[in-house]
This record gives sequence, structure tokens and C-alpha cells, in this order.
Amino acid sequence: MISSIFKPAVTSFITPVARFALRIGITPNAVSWVGAIGVTVSSLYFYPRGDFFLGSAVVFVFALSDLFDGTMARISKSGASRWGGFLDSTIDRITDSAILIGITIYLIDAEDRLSTIVLVTLVMGLLVPYIRAKAECFAIECSGGIAERTERLMISMSAIALDGLGVPYVLAAGMWLLAILGLVTVFQRMMIVKRALK
Repeated sequence: MISSIFKPAVTSFITPVARFALRIGITPNAVSWVGAIGVTVSSLYFYPRGDFFLGSAVVFVFALSDLFDGTMARISKSGASRWGGFLDSTIDRITDSAILIGITIYLIDAEDRLSTIVLVTLVMGLLVPYIRAKAECFAIECSGGIAERTERLMISMSAIALDGLGVPYVLAAGMWLLAILGLVTVFQRMMIVKRALK
């Protein structure tokens, strides 16, 4: 939902930067790898230590690579490749999981029962793209649902950063919301596939 509204404006803003990166020899896949390593290392370093706001700021900077690599691939002379698409999708799963794993480690160390909800959120976050990928094996378009990756990532990062600023209950509210939205999205996508296979 959010991505479809803001994507055109964001794309027009970052396209000149993406063109410059291509001109100086930077490849979309290189950007993907730098972003993935940056997000993963930052999440697993800052979040288990409880540095939620600083960690989120660093993660956000590296997460911007997800905007650039796709744009670079589309405007490059060779165009988007199947390998690039596969790599980007795989990296998305790694980085999204790293963020939640970092938070889970902190919560487990603090003996906070919210860790269970974060684990549910993690599983839902993996199921949503899995259902889409499996549906596409049957030639079924299955990208719908109440909360796609962009929405889920925005909620998780906002909740973590605000908790780092001392806002009470925001982390719990954000993780519960993510778990519920993830569960609903999984159900919605399963129904899309069920209807298409009838």
C-alpha cells in the first residue's frame, strides 16, 4: 500500500544518484551486498546491546541500498537480471530477519516475554514472501495483502527507534501489530492462491 503511493516520487528522486553510481562503475549487485552486510552487522551489533535508536539510524542508512539497487538495475544498459532479482529477494529475507533476531536476543537476555511475539513476527515475515514465491510456481500473482514488506519494515524500524528514545510501550505495540498484520497477510495470500487454484 505505502510502497505503491510513494514509490514513484522516491524513484524520481534517487534516479539521478543511481545513474551517477552506474557511470562510475558501481553495480546493482555490489550495492545489494554492501547494504545486506551493513544492515545485518549493525542489527546484530547494536540491538542486542540495547542501542535501539543509534542502531536504527545506522540500519536505516544501509537499508537505503534496497532503493538504489533496484533502480540501478532498471536503468542500466543490461537491465534487470534474473540473478539480480533473486539476490535482492534473498538479501531482503536476510536483512529483515537480522533486525528481528537482534531485538529477540536483547529481549531474551532481559527475560522479556515480548521475545515470543517477535519470533512470531519473524516467522510471519518469512511466510509472506514464501507464499508469493510458491504461488508464482503455479503462475499465480500473489503480491497482495494488508502489509507487504515496506509497511512491515517501516513499523518495525519506527517502533525500535522510538523505544530507543524512551517512548513507553511502543516496542510492544509495534511487535504485536506486526505479528497480527503478518498473520492477516499470510491468510490473505493463502486465500488468493486457494481461489486461483479452484
